[in-house]
Amino acid sequence: MLKAAGIIFSNLHGVSLPELTSKRTMASVPFGCRYRLIDFSLSNMANSGISKIGVVVHDNYHSLMNHIGTGKDWDLARRSGGIKILPPFITAFGNSGAKSLYTTRLEAMVGISEFISHCSEDMIVFSDCDIVCNMDLSDVLREHEKNEADITLVTTENEFTHTSDPYETYSVSVDGDQRVTDVALSTANNAGKHISTNIMVVNRVYLLSIIDDALSHGYDDFYRDILSKALNSRRVFAYDYKGHILRISSLESYYSASMSLLSEEVRDSIINVDGRPVYTKVRNSAPTLYHSGSSIKNSYIADGCEIEGTVENSIIFRGAKISRGAVVKNSIIMQDTYVGEKAVLNCTIADKDVTIKAGRMLSGHSTMPFYISKGAIV
Repeated sequence: MLKAAGIIFSNLHGVSLPELTSKRTMASVPFGCRYRLIDFSLSNMANSGISKIGVVVHDNYHSLMNHIGTGKDWDLARRSGGIKILPPFITAFGNSGAKSLYTTRLEAMVGISEFISHCSEDMIVFSDCDIVCNMDLSDVLREHEKNEADITLVTTENEFTHTSDPYETYSVSVDGDQRVTDVALSTANNAGKHISTNIMVVNRVYLLSIIDDALSHGYDDFYRDILSKALNSRRVFAYDYKGHILRISSLESYYSASMSLLSEEVRDSIINVDGRPVYTKVRNSAPTLYHSGSSIKNSYIADGCEIEGTVENSIIFRGAKISRGAVVKNSIIMQDTYVGEKAVLNCTIADKDVTIKAGRMLSGHSTMPFYISKGAIV
């Protein structure tokens, strides 16, 4: 099988989740007790034998660099290949198309053209960080090679499990051979078609020609300016993915996607897949301490926590403390957050290092969760 390198876009969809991305990238948004969103894209690539990965960043990427480190937790700390952070302006010198901060997928590709040109792999696998799934990319690469494709788009036949802005997704029409015949913004009229996940495989040599074409013509939109025009002249195929896919497109969808992990079926299809573990930065913590009198029902709780109160239908990250008499229901409590005695929380998202004082009563709704920003004291 032909070899592939990986590219992960860390910031493209941050604007859709401003509450959680004002001080961090989309890639480093905490998810599922102990993970960051980038862990799923990185693990998909690492588990599929992709050992050279570039992470394209835009701004606020200090916490992402701290999380990735050398890449050893994904077995990507290597002399040859490994993981590389690709900051803005990395190829700005002598490249008039890369002297400003990118705002689109195609502009980001232009900005990392030097990295791509120095890759020796035959194919480049692209992935965003707003998608949560556990996918064997080796299957996609095999289909790409079998079809002698220039581009292979990973699609899902159904709407994303969680999305509140379908107009930002693309519908893909295919023929009987899964060859793409049309690409268009999703609307109510074409919602039954395949939906692009923005995970794709592109032949590296063809990708470099795309970048040159974009520079010479001033193109800035990959789907409209490149993909839609290539359907008649290039071999563009779709790979239909049947597994669970969660899309993070708003605070509501982040909440819904997180809560879906309380389902054993979803959890087993994304986190507990045999042979395809989800890797993350290792943090050595003591086991969670459950005090006498505490009550836990249908919750997902990380290590290093201290639980004295009641937790129901909630997700609790590492190092959180739920004090005696406190009641936390239908909520997401992130790392090192403190919930005081007799506080009551419902449909609440508390970011990292939040302090909720004793006796506070906070409630949102599943369609509009109440959010507390990082480091806040309530």
